[in-house]
Amino acid sequence: MVDPGSTTVLVTGGSGFVGSHLVRRLLERGYRVHATVRRIAHPAKTRPLWELQEAFPGQLALFEADLLDEGSFDEAMRGCAVVFHVASPFLMPEKIKDGRRDVVDPAVRGTRNVLASVERTGCVRTLVFTSTVGAVFGDYADVLAMDGRVLSEKYFNTTSTVENNPYHYAKTVAERTAWEAERAQDRWRMVSVNPGLILGPSLTPASESGSLFLLDELFKGYFCYGAPDFSFTTADVRDVADAHILAAENPAAQGRYIVAAETMTSFHEMSRVIRARHPRDLRLPRTALPHWPVRVLGPAFGLTQDYIRRHLGIRFRVDNSRSVRELGLTYRPVEETLLDHYESWRDRSHAGRITR
Repeated sequence: MVDPGSTTVLVTGGSGFVGSHLVRRLLERGYRVHATVRRIAHPAKTRPLWELQEAFPGQLALFEADLLDEGSFDEAMRGCAVVFHVASPFLMPEKIKDGRRDVVDPAVRGTRNVLASVERTGCVRTLVFTSTVGAVFGDYADVLAMDGRVLSEKYFNTTSTVENNPYHYAKTVAERTAWEAERAQDRWRMVSVNPGLILGPSLTPASESGSLFLLDELFKGYFCYGAPDFSFTTADVRDVADAHILAAENPAAQGRYIVAAETMTSFHEMSRVIRARHPRDLRLPRTALPHWPVRVLGPAFGLTQDYIRRHLGIRFRVDNSRSVRELGLTYRPVEETLLDHYESWRDRSHAGRITR
């Protein structure tokens, strides 16, 4: 068992959406934490970590590291028994201009660089790898071919490419690369956490996570005319952070753990939950769109007919039983996650207007 009070751990990507929550949870449990950021002198991204340094004196050290620089993680990893490899860009398709440059190289080369540092750092005993359900499936239609049309850890994404869904492709290749490295040695063990769309309150106002961007579109009124019938596997960022820690602390944890709610949540359902608490927000859609206008107008908004065919109206069940049974994870209600996400977004938006 890992003893928090005498253990030093590394979190890569400590200023990110997931990373910052993970750092805070680890500090609260008494760990000494090394966290990497791309640039320490980036106040918008690193201020929450500076504040955590003040709140937990002597427990948190910050290091600069770049996913694409060989040896970049060696110093930060020194003295660490556990490595949480969280750092990896998550961009929505419309934000990706060059799939290989923007997501594949940072994810895959970054993972190889972290693994090389693990090999050079003899005190590392556990690697907890942040993957995604996108390493299990490429498009929603893929899940319809799985046993019982249920998403489970036993599948790997085989349909995504650099051109078609580069983020899912990048995370699939990165996770497979990590598993190959784990099988090639017997000093350290690896556990993979595969979350759905990560939602919840952000500690980092400058986060570029695709999770935040996607709901930005909903909150800003892009769908005020009606919500298209797209649904998502969702996970609370705090539950995702807890899953990482539970995986590290449980010596019997092994393999992959899907971290996501059992049922998917649609744009329309998200809007309904938030409108129940905030009925005066007129930007949120009141109705669900039928499929035909999405098929007709989708290409004008960057959605290909193939994407629409493989996602629109498709829902499936998620088997998250391993995370509950083996890790002991307790999931927050999706309503709590959505409301906390919305209120955090509203606070960030208000703060942005004030600073401008």
